Amino acid sequence: MAIDLNTLVPEFKAKVEQLLANCKTAGYPMSPNYAIRKPVDQAKLWRQSRSGAVVQQKIDDLRAQGCDFLADAIVAAGPQNGPHVTNAIPGLSWHQWGEALDCVWIVDGKDNWSLDLKVNGKNGYAVYADQAEAIGLNAGGHWVSFKDWPHVQLRSAANPLNVMTLKQVNDTMKQRFGS
Repeated sequence: MAIDLNTLVPEFKAKVEQLLANCKTAGYPMSPNYAIRKPVDQAKLWRQSRSGAVVQQKIDDLRAQGCDFLADAIVAAGPQNGPHVTNAIPGLSWHQWGEALDCVWIVDGKDNWSLDLKVNGKNGYAVYADQAEAIGLNAGGHWVSFKDWPHVQLRSAANPLNVMTLKQVNDTMKQRFGS
């Protein structure tokens, strides 16, 4: 699936293009595999590693705060199975704002997700994170509590709650993605 970098906010898109070029020049090509993410898609990822009780509690909490759009996205995602990949419910990932990107490292023409593989003594994800921070992006691979090596984002704020209320997030997500 081709990733449309035009879905990213312009300032971030320019930095992403520079990042991808820098990684390629350094010999560690990266390929975008997720840019803008719809709230239901974010909910699917969030639900993967959570019990039904935890999911229901989050839905109830969101509804109690008047955030029905975000709650509905979690409901619409349905039950999911898989590893823990995100702490962000819908709206709280910069992916929904066009300010985050996930990439995969390309080794010998194939996607490679290994954090252990080294080429010329370096892992591509480490190079990617270093290059991202060198141009002013926030690299998930350098986060302290939850390492997300494929992820880079424009803002240093962990999530939108650092700059707006949950209700504002809900209303903006409904305006951007909902009916």
